[in-house]
Amino acid sequence: MRKVVLLILCLVFVFTGAIGLLAQDKLKAGFIYVGPIGDMGWTHAHDQARKICENTFPWLETVYQESVPEGKVEGVIDRMIRRERCDVVFTTSFGFWEGTIAAAKKYPDKVFAHCSGFMRTPNCATYMADFYQVYYLNGLMAGALTKSNKVGYVGAFPIPEVKRHIDAFTLGVLEVNPRAEVHVRWIEAWFDPAKAKEATNSLIDAGCDVFAFTEDSDTVVQVAAENRLPSFGHYSPMYNSAPDYIVSGQLVHWELFYLDFLAKVYAGYYTSKNLENVDYWGLLKEGAAELGPKFGMPINPKWKSRLGKTNDLVLERLKQMQNPQMIFDPFTGPIYDRNGKMVVGRGERADYGHLLSIEYAVKGVVGAWPGEPK
Repeated sequence: MRKVVLLILCLVFVFTGAIGLLAQDKLKAGFIYVGPIGDMGWTHAHDQARKICENTFPWLETVYQESVPEGKVEGVIDRMIRRERCDVVFTTSFGFWEGTIAAAKKYPDKVFAHCSGFMRTPNCATYMADFYQVYYLNGLMAGALTKSNKVGYVGAFPIPEVKRHIDAFTLGVLEVNPRAEVHVRWIEAWFDPAKAKEATNSLIDAGCDVFAFTEDSDTVVQVAAENRLPSFGHYSPMYNSAPDYIVSGQLVHWELFYLDFLAKVYAGYYTSKNLENVDYWGLLKEGAAELGPKFGMPINPKWKSRLGKTNDLVLERLKQMQNPQMIFDPFTGPIYDRNGKMVVGRGERADYGHLLSIEYAVKGVVGAWPGEPK
């Protein structure tokens, strides 16, 4: 990570030298979060990246607003621009997209970037560090560890992003254990520990004995550990929540995007006129995602003996996907949905557009799936 930060800092000087004098002495950026910064998941990871940026760039000032309902983001943006005098606004939840685009049109001289979004304007970029590859790796391990052949998954909202992750996880589970199933419970919330606890207990009652999730607390990890069952963390380091029972997880480096984007805005390379085609998409090979329950630990050593040969398979696949040529990808056909329809052809690899628009459930997924194609 130090090498990446140094590279970005070098780019700042390159851009500055190429453009001449900077347009301003200071840059102020606002970050809008859907959950609390102490959620241990998605929002916590974004806020850690914000702090890295502020500590890296002496010319940067940041502000943030946590726990913003998705339908009220436009009002928060108004305050950040009018009262806080922000030059750049980052909105960090998929459901912020309508308010973000409306605000971008309202303030055409300001710079915006929307996380996990799909709509852009001349002054609004998009960015995403995606985890489908890491979920697949976690799925390999979950498939090897389940004794009941029932793996539990607590899902937030049934949007393409979350469906993509559950599908990738399921592909991994079935690769090492074709008899297994992934049982899904939707809680319709990004951060709701009470609902996450209820869903996890429901899955335990249904016979599930390994757990993954998309909810921004460590509740699933804790409930699983209380029942002496393994789980996989989500977005932030959760090793300390259950060091004996967390196997691995997904980790993110949002700072890769924020450092690069802010440096280019400050240098004048990105402006409010040229962001319509700026879309960051980071995977394992870019270093945006990392496998592990905490940074620097791909797999909890306490579980390596239980994983057996799967441990080697996980590390092999990890290396393949970290390769700049990405010589392996989970969404390589043939892949069938759970209705028997081929959704990725034999020898084909799902492209960016396909991944962003996934609505189907792959074979092996059990449970409600809102919006499932007929």
